[in-house]
Amino acid sequence: CEGEEDRVLQAVQTVVDESLAKPILVGRKNVIETRMKRLRLRMEIGKDFELVDPEGDSRYKDYWQTYHQIMQRQGVTASYAKNSVRNSNTIIGALMVHKGVADSMICGTVEPFKNHLKSIVRIIGLKPGVETAAAMPCLLHPTRGPIFICDTHVNPDPSIAQISEMTLLAAEQMKRFGITPKVALLSHSNFGSSDTESAIKMRSAYYDLKMRDPSLEIDGEMHADAALDENIRGQFVPSSPLKGSANLLVMPNVESANITYNAIKVLADCITIGPLLLGVGQTAHILTNAATSRGIVNVTALSTVGAQIFQSENPAQFIRQDLE
Repeated sequence: CEGEEDRVLQAVQTVVDESLAKPILVGRKNVIETRMKRLRLRMEIGKDFELVDPEGDSRYKDYWQTYHQIMQRQGVTASYAKNSVRNSNTIIGALMVHKGVADSMICGTVEPFKNHLKSIVRIIGLKPGVETAAAMPCLLHPTRGPIFICDTHVNPDPSIAQISEMTLLAAEQMKRFGITPKVALLSHSNFGSSDTESAIKMRSAYYDLKMRDPSLEIDGEMHADAALDENIRGQFVPSSPLKGSANLLVMPNVESANITYNAIKVLADCITIGPLLLGVGQTAHILTNAATSRGIVNVTALSTVGAQIFQSENPAQFIRQDLE
């Protein structure tokens, strides 16, 4: 959605060159034209990508009225709706997805993650039956392959139910990519070595998940080294249902998830994808401020796949949630 950002414009040029998607950018036309010229980009507005200019788009009235209709019972006046749509590219992008004008959206290169999340959940909504969203980045390790980590951005201290829900959402997403999830519920406790509140939470989530999806290859609670090394894990639980190295690491809170993700990303020189936003009613992803042009391209490719899956599933209704 941040069409005026250099990284975004460079990524869009790659998306156009590789025919990955039909981009729609949100931003001021004069600013985008100036920056494309400075960056020496070949793409053209209207030919290679569609532009939505918040300062003069003919759809502005329709969009703010739609936003007001969605938010009118949450204290949003018509005047506030007009200003919000005029000043928030993320709101515009979410409205375009909501109205079916766009198949998916990507935002997050500027402003805090939580600001984007609030707009997306309010406008697009959550999948039926889902109570909370979650964020899952993917690290492409040079020798281990893809490693997914959840939840790095959304839930500060998830409950047992939220741990279970985000794990199932993450596993489902991995299966859509053709990857068999091998799940480790991580903790400072290793198979019952501690009875702190956090350890009990992850242990309880394991038993809950085994009941909810008996086919899921999962174990926990465990240390990170036990999750990634079957030999270490076997010293404690030789009969562990988790075989080989885990490729989905579910953390007890957002701090441990975010710290682990950023540490591995740098220390292991991994290619990063995401984070991918789980649980929303339609395809939408929120990047981080540190996202590179290549990272934006990678998520664009996955968003295209996600949008195609959504169109085939076509859920009947969405649940909207007010995030304070």
